Amino acid sequence: DDRFDAEVWLTDMSRRLADQVPDPKERLQILKAVHQQATRAQLAPELVLAVIDVESNFDRFAISASSALGLMQVMPFWVPQLGYRDKNQLFDIRTNVLLGCRILKYYLDMEHGDLVKGLARYNGSVGRRGYADRVLDRLRLKWYRM
Repeated sequence: DDRFDAEVWLTDMSRRLADQVPDPKERLQILKAVHQQATRAQLAPELVLAVIDVESNFDRFAISASSALGLMQVMPFWVPQLGYRDKNQLFDIRTNVLLGCRILKYYLDMEHGDLVKGLARYNGSVGRRGYADRVLDRLRLKWYRM
């Protein structure tokens, strides 16, 4: 809502992301998409950054062994379920972050806001803490807000 706060956030997060995404234009595109889509989905943008950090190390062209695609490692089966047609849209930063945030919010709501359980669902590791602990550690150690 506040432009000054948004600029401060972008500057701070851009500094933290610089080593992983050296191109300032791509870095800004990622950060703007994360802030916009996380806010729209009622998620903390820093949580979304931690998820992306763990999922893809900010590689927008990442493909996992299980065929998850893009920054947030979205599974292609979600594409038609969320009203899109082409799984290659998951390599688009904005689209990937939009769908990833919607999916993460869906799982967190399913688990009544429990971050550990919601993150485990997002990762497909229900009943195990390893993935959630990695995301929460990254959130605490790198993406926290000052």
